[in-house]
Amino acid sequence: MTHQLDALRQHSLMVADTGDLEAIQRYQPHDATTNPSLLLKAFELPGYRALIDQELAAVKAKTSDRQEEHAVDRLAVAMGSEIAKVVPGRVSTEVAAKLSFDTQASIRKAHELVALYDKRGVSRDRVLIKLASTWEGIRAAEVLEREGINCNLTLLFSDAQAQACFDAGVFLVSPFVGRVTDWYKQATGQDFTPDTDPGVQFVRGVCQRVSQGGYDTVVMGASFRTTGQVLALAGCPRLTISPALLEELATTPGEIKPRVLMTRRGGPRPTPLTEPAFRWGHNQDAMANDKLAEGIRRFAEDQDKLEALIAERLASR
Repeated sequence: MTHQLDALRQHSLMVADTGDLEAIQRYQPHDATTNPSLLLKAFELPGYRALIDQELAAVKAKTSDRQEEHAVDRLAVAMGSEIAKVVPGRVSTEVAAKLSFDTQASIRKAHELVALYDKRGVSRDRVLIKLASTWEGIRAAEVLEREGINCNLTLLFSDAQAQACFDAGVFLVSPFVGRVTDWYKQATGQDFTPDTDPGVQFVRGVCQRVSQGGYDTVVMGASFRTTGQVLALAGCPRLTISPALLEELATTPGEIKPRVLMTRRGGPRPTPLTEPAFRWGHNQDAMANDKLAEGIRRFAEDQDKLEALIAERLASR
């Protein structure tokens, strides 16, 4: 009997949206993604207890200023390094959300993260630096890509964001599904089928833009609420999925047909967006404006919670 997860693997690469090593080993994804919210959850996982203690001890011994920030970086890379041992592909590691509007600071932080990975024996070709899809984040990614540091542009909600990422030659974009749908549900009071789902339609549109322009950028659907949304994007190059939805797919029988066809036929490309054109295009999408700002705030709040937790742990040592 074929189950949906195995059938889906025939059309898309699976990416685990978790830092839980047990879940990653169970579902055997190709890649994994992390963020401050998942780092917070790691403090509740017994498998990371020794690693967290080890990294906090190292920070306490070696640094006297910005200890919490250093600890977050070390923990993110330590977790990513452990994940890299059990996935064949890449691990996405996030630049702090508070740097989303500072290109140079984002570049410096990316360099610091890559250097920490290098010290742990994880080469840069196993890592994706995760940046918010602001104008400044995209410009940082453009520089990093030229240096051979591949990037994952997240919190992507508008066509303007997607096009600017393609123009910059970023390795991977993560257009969101569930958060787009959440906004339209609240705005309209409607429920949607998978095929009429605004989030699904948005990601299909991003895939179509890649195909029409023949861009090399990988599209990874993210932020799923239901398996119906996931299955409606079968054929999207990568899908990052939570353990709960992975479990549902793994235990539900069924064959899957591709719903997204990536031809990459390489037709005429639009003129690269200027900064004013990008900002105007993004500004015209109320949903995208709301969700990008909200997403940055949420990740920054989780970073603050994480740093406060770390400060408490360091003070008790």
